[in-house]
Amino acid sequence: MTGNQTEHQYRLSVEWTGNQGSGTSNYRAFGRDHVVRAEGKPEIVGSSDPSFRGDPGRWNSEELLVASVSQCHMLWYLHLAATAGVVVTSYRDDPIGTMVEDADGGGGGQFSGITLRPTVTVAFESMCDRAEQLHDDVGAKCFVARSLNFPIRHQPRVTADRAS
Repeated sequence: MTGNQTEHQYRLSVEWTGNQGSGTSNYRAFGRDHVVRAEGKPEIVGSSDPSFRGDPGRWNSEELLVASVSQCHMLWYLHLAATAGVVVTSYRDDPIGTMVEDADGGGGGQFSGITLRPTVTVAFESMCDRAEQLHDDVGAKCFVARSLNFPIRHQPRVTADRAS
């Protein structure tokens, strides 16, 4: 770390709760359920993707990764909008993450990309062009996206509450 950098740490615990009596004695003998905890926050109940014997009613790590990228983009976008004088009145993203499994059947793979699809409403029609352009500036700021080795794309839609 250089003299101009600030370090942040994120402490939490991830506890496996899927022991069904015989631990990992074989691949089908254990559940993939787990709990993510951090002091002072609600628990996140997790599992693996249903394709990998996970509980579809629980969050999986792949979904949480996509959510993390979307959250980071949104929060930086709102910051940039505020500093640019663009009044955002609503923001919703419906992101899609794509993971590709290795062909060898060994269970490995990686994300090939995430597409963010934010729908943004701004106060006045005159703000729409700038509001759309701001999405291009987020990539250089978002800590999470900058830490990943696959493309983060965005397909924003911007509308206005009223004409200006």
